[in-house]
Amino acid sequence: MGFSTTFGIIGGVICIVVGIMINGKLIDFWDPASIFITLGGTVSALIISYPMPQLLDTIKSLKFAFQGQKDDPGEKIQLIIDLANTARKDGLLALEHMLEIIPDPFLQKGIMLIVDGSNSELVKNVMETELYYIQERHNRCIAVLNAGAGYAPAFGMAGTLIGLISMLVSLEDVSTLGPAMSVALVTTFYGVILANFFFAPLARNLGTLSAQEQMIDEMMLEGVLSIQDGENPRMIRDKLEAFISNYQVRRLSERLERSRAQE
Repeated sequence: MGFSTTFGIIGGVICIVVGIMINGKLIDFWDPASIFITLGGTVSALIISYPMPQLLDTIKSLKFAFQGQKDDPGEKIQLIIDLANTARKDGLLALEHMLEIIPDPFLQKGIMLIVDGSNSELVKNVMETELYYIQERHNRCIAVLNAGAGYAPAFGMAGTLIGLISMLVSLEDVSTLGPAMSVALVTTFYGVILANFFFAPLARNLGTLSAQEQMIDEMMLEGVLSIQDGENPRMIRDKLEAFISNYQVRRLSERLERSRAQE
């Protein structure tokens, strides 16, 4: 998804620029005042609407839209199976020595809970609470982008009204009507582009990544509970693979096939 985001932005910019150049000049669509009104007004409205820490979290989250989903479900499944084999052979306390090789904090917390002797209900409640707040944090970032998608066209229209008022003030000079009207409409153009080419697409992008991460976290939660219950590693694998699509399973099958013979 990271590549598709970059490709989509570059392709969209090229299409817009080429479309403008076919029927006119790029310089005709450049107006600093319109940019100031649209972008400045949108950012100011977001600052009024949300606390600064939430806005900073949103800015930080944008990197994931360009990096894409880095978690490999296959690696997570294999790690959980390794943990299940260790627990089955040496007991749950043996998992304490494997905490250092667990890179995911969510999975690590679950293993720490079962090593500490927590019952399955407590483990489930703690991890579900953690999962809930992770999703809430994602939803807050997405909400900021969706709000920006609503504010940008509104400020674009406000800029257009400002331009029309300025045009009407100098109505006696007919030669200025055309350029003034052009500048007024450019502000609406900026608002539409900002909303539908930046805020809305990135909000949906982060929503998709959030859903993928939630699927992986729920898969790890099920794996932790299965390890605690002492289930057979083969059964755990089949259960975890059900969380991912058939396409992903086919991609992972060859990689995981070698480890099946060792179980």
